[in-house]
Amino acid sequence: MSKLNFDSAVFDLDGVITKTAKVHAKAWKDTFDEYLRKRQARDAEPFREFTHDNDYLPFVDGKPRYKGVESFLESRGIEILYGEATDAPDAETVCGLGNKKNKLFNILLKDLGAEVFESSVKFVKKLKESGVRIGVASSSKNCKGILESTKLDVLFETRVDGTVSDQMGLTGKPEADIFVVAVKNMNSEAAKSIVIEDAVSGVQAGRNGGFGLVLGIARADNKSELLENGADVVVNDLSEISLEWCNAWFGRKPEPLFSAWDSAKGITMPDYAQEAEISVTLNQFYTQSAKDAFFKRGKPVFFLDYDGTLTPIVNRPQDAIISKSMQDAVRALSEKYTVAIVSGRMREDVENLVGIDNLFYAGSHGFDIRGPGFSLVQAKAEEVISVVDKVITRLKRELKDMKGILIEEKKFSVAVHYRLLDNQANLPNIKEIVNNIIAEHESLRLLSGKKVFEILPNIPWDKGQAIRWIMKALDISWDKSCVMYIGDDTTDEYAFRTINTRGSGILVSSKDSPSSARFVLNDPNEVGELFEKIIRL
Repeated sequence: MSKLNFDSAVFDLDGVITKTAKVHAKAWKDTFDEYLRKRQARDAEPFREFTHDNDYLPFVDGKPRYKGVESFLESRGIEILYGEATDAPDAETVCGLGNKKNKLFNILLKDLGAEVFESSVKFVKKLKESGVRIGVASSSKNCKGILESTKLDVLFETRVDGTVSDQMGLTGKPEADIFVVAVKNMNSEAAKSIVIEDAVSGVQAGRNGGFGLVLGIARADNKSELLENGADVVVNDLSEISLEWCNAWFGRKPEPLFSAWDSAKGITMPDYAQEAEISVTLNQFYTQSAKDAFFKRGKPVFFLDYDGTLTPIVNRPQDAIISKSMQDAVRALSEKYTVAIVSGRMREDVENLVGIDNLFYAGSHGFDIRGPGFSLVQAKAEEVISVVDKVITRLKRELKDMKGILIEEKKFSVAVHYRLLDNQANLPNIKEIVNNIIAEHESLRLLSGKKVFEILPNIPWDKGQAIRWIMKALDISWDKSCVMYIGDDTTDEYAFRTINTRGSGILVSSKDSPSSARFVLNDPNEVGELFEKIIRL
């Protein structure tokens, strides 16, 4: 096989690599059943046992220990003090119950031992042999000990577990912190990585982190739940999936939107789906027309890029002026539905260019958001403004002789445009200068777009995260909305991946290129046509 389309994979531990999920489940059941009987005897509360399907899977599985305690108790309407991590196992606090569970788990693990899923180990080894970097991310503080006891620790380049999470102050699943840190430790990024999970909270984390492929393993006969909560595809065991299939997934191409708009046959099932029974897990989307798929969940919500989406790509950023017809279409759309503009430009810049009041605007790739009644400026991004200022000064000095280079200053970031570069032979030198700057500043990262290098704050925030923030700020339910993101550039891939399985990404491109978007439109003119179709509906 030629060079792979992805370069790293992060595995959960319990239920994916090792067969300790049952040990965890028993420890949780023993802990909670004992506590619930205590409340029955002391407070005359009716006893209702802790069960695997109704309690363990939805409230505890995959979550950090104390978060699992909180989630379960909340589901039963029980309120107790949170306590401290040092609480004794018999303390009636969230931490006490969590510590009780951990004590029981270690006793059970010593008695029962930790078995491994040989098919998972085989899959890990096959990935490593192909040059894929491998990490493990788990909520468990017992991760290190379990890996060492099974002699699997040598397989993983990085480990981000409950202990590491505490040290770094990471947020647990369903947030993606532990997975994002794992790929960062491997000098990779979520877009080029696989998350392999068996828990609902884990596949939610993979999707929230914008991972290129979220692979669910239905150990608990929970295939539908994993698909509904963020898994791109679900298998019963890793023996059912191949390296070739994963590679094809990362190289997949979007479906022409208008050809699928009113199709009675539904959307064409892509070639990469045709392995074993994987195609049946890619949900019912492919049996519907694009129009039906857009509206299957409820009222649409639109997130739109600006350059290359609402306007054609132009040589100079200042020449990208929205047409009157497109402006009218966006305005008409916003009168019926929620519309937000998510752009790499400064918020004030794109706000003035679009010129429509009462829209929601996210500028600088989502670092600066404003809309009717709310606003957000990423605090960590603000801390990098002074560094960006110094970088701008340096870029102007070192690139001053490169004719045709445009340096776009955007407060939180800076873009180096080389579309008009007179001598393309200078491009390697420009790239080297940009890479040297990134290497010298841990607080910065690089994004490469269409004829542009973007230097941004090195924090886990992007267009996808901005969409999640806006959805939450507006109290819009993912389950009851049809979310659409329309964009044209590599930076829009973050948004496409974030809305995968809960919305529809639409790439604007005339090139036949891979993308995480579901559909493709050729140019901004076709974007306008789509708006007209939706407005008429």
